[in-house]
Amino acid sequence: MKRIDSIKFFVEQQAFGVCAWLGKKMGIKTERVRLYFLYVTFGTLGSSVILYLIVAFWLNIKNYQKEGRKTVWDL
Repeated sequence: MKRIDSIKFFVEQQAFGVCAWLGKKMGIKTERVRLYFLYVTFGTLGSSVILYLIVAFWLNIKNYQKEGRKTVWDL
């Protein structure tokens, strides 16, 4: 059971970051975004997964760029 809980925690923490970000930007609940994503995935035979991966990659790059910027006042 502990292994399943750790897998569930990892998936919730990593995989749903895109849905949470998109929900926050659009002003709707994250659960609703996840539900729509599942509907679209089944309706388009999985092609929306590619879009999801592209957005996840873009968000990762965006976070790395923010962390890498230093200002004059940083020591």
